[in-house]
Amino acid sequence: MGIDGVIIIDNTGRPIVQTAFKSGTTAVAAQHVDALNNAYEAAANQNQSVVDPIIFVDSSLGPSVCCNVQHNSLRIACPVHSETDPLFVLAFLQTLLDVLQEYLGDISATSIRENFDIVYQLLEEMLDSGYPSTTELNTLREIVTPPSLFKKILAVAGSAGLTKAVSTPFSSPIPWRATGLRYNNNEIFFDIVEEMQGTISKEGKSLNVEVWGRIRTNTRLSGTPDILLTLNQPQVLSDCSFHPCVRLPRWMKDKVISFVPPDGRFILMDYRLTSPTASSTAFTVPFTLKASVELLEGSNNVDLTFQPRFGLSKGLEGVLIEWSLGQGVTSTSWIPSGGGGTYSFDARSGILQWQIPAASGNTACTLRGTYSTSYVNLVPILFSLNLR
Repeated sequence: MGIDGVIIIDNTGRPIVQTAFKSGTTAVAAQHVDALNNAYEAAANQNQSVVDPIIFVDSSLGPSVCCNVQHNSLRIACPVHSETDPLFVLAFLQTLLDVLQEYLGDISATSIRENFDIVYQLLEEMLDSGYPSTTELNTLREIVTPPSLFKKILAVAGSAGLTKAVSTPFSSPIPWRATGLRYNNNEIFFDIVEEMQGTISKEGKSLNVEVWGRIRTNTRLSGTPDILLTLNQPQVLSDCSFHPCVRLPRWMKDKVISFVPPDGRFILMDYRLTSPTASSTAFTVPFTLKASVELLEGSNNVDLTFQPRFGLSKGLEGVLIEWSLGQGVTSTSWIPSGGGGTYSFDARSGILQWQIPAASGNTACTLRGTYSTSYVNLVPILFSLNLR
């Protein structure tokens, strides 16, 4: 039952780190690596950048699946032969990425090879007999010492034993927070990241809008702080999930977030907002994006207009609009105006990126141009917009 093991693969398809499998032989791991590499090769041949997160594998032990995620140029896979919820495996992979991010900073093939011993120790501590074991970052720091320049110098000098993990791990009564923390400046930061998906009519009216949100927290507090976070409209939140530090009975009763935070970065809460009715203005899209496409024989004329809906004193920064022009695009020519920023086009994926550094409420940013295609009357199919 559970996860058979973890395999970290580089962009050439070669395994970098592989945990000891609780069943089968190394040939089973190789079969899953080959299946994943074949899936990426097939996706590349079809001009696709991602593969299915769950791939069926007919291994020597019988039917199995290879649950996988991609991070930059790395592929992380978990073979599973038993009856296991795929979301359980994918959630573990995301937790593993978060831990590696905190330990290594930049997760790459080079950083993993340079810290191979630390990565392998983390895998052994986080996965026990196919099930997640120790996944709290502060507890892992007590068991596996994070890499540092001082440690590397001692390792080269032959004195690596001078730096070791805490002699009494699991000594803290709170699993996610170490004892004896001290800071000269006590501070806590909250970042709210929201993703909006919806259907907008040609008149700019929101037909159906859904919002997914996440509260990212970074704490640098001494001792054992007890924090109470109050939200303005907690009743509009649904499908909430919290970090284990949050006291759920207090949230269920008073709709306030009471918690003793971990030290450092963590995700405090995930939530979802859904517009109650199609005519509701509770989740109005904070911008207007109008597209005019003129279909011609062999080429198309495009006129994009973007403008925030805020007042004159507010605006948007770091706007990134992605437009999938489809396959068969041979050439493009674009002219931004009105503070329209810059653009780039990826011929392989057929995606046009329009970057706007800053947009105010009283200025409309435009992007006009043409693109040629080998298909007749090819209509762009997908918009994606990121902003902060």
